[in-house]
Amino acid sequence: MKDHVDRLREQWAREIPGLDTEPMAILGRALRLTLLLRNGIEQDFAEFGLDRGEFDVIATLRRAGPPYCLTPTDLYSTLMISSGGLTHRLGRLEKAGLIRREPSPQDGRSVQVTLTDAGIGLAEEAFRQDMASEAKHLAHLTPKERKALAGLLRKLLSGVEGEAGRTR
Repeated sequence: MKDHVDRLREQWAREIPGLDTEPMAILGRALRLTLLLRNGIEQDFAEFGLDRGEFDVIATLRRAGPPYCLTPTDLYSTLMISSGGLTHRLGRLEKAGLIRREPSPQDGRSVQVTLTDAGIGLAEEAFRQDMASEAKHLAHLTPKERKALAGLLRKLLSGVEGEAGRTR
């Protein structure tokens, strides 16, 4: 059964014979999957009043474990966004009552971002729904195929992260 990427590769083979389009077979499919699934994921988060970036912030705080707080520097380094982009997200999340920004008890000049009880609950509920939605898409693969694919993607990602000097 041919898919979209197979058709693109056939067109390129016809137009530029001899060009190796194998990268499209993997990276093109990964990109296409991302594009096809992104809207559904974003709609899931919207049901909770969040956009993807806001979910990323509260999920990062929740994954940090008790007391669910990090510095803004830790957050924007983990999320790989600008400090300005983080500040905007934090403002919206604070207004919604999902986080608090407070002076750090260790250093009064710095701030810590803490997930509120409402933020903890929302992060967990949104993440559970996201995982259930994403699991439905993986039903096309057997458990053995999912495990093999996850292992291969881990290997590829580790190599690309190593080349880029990023491992977060």
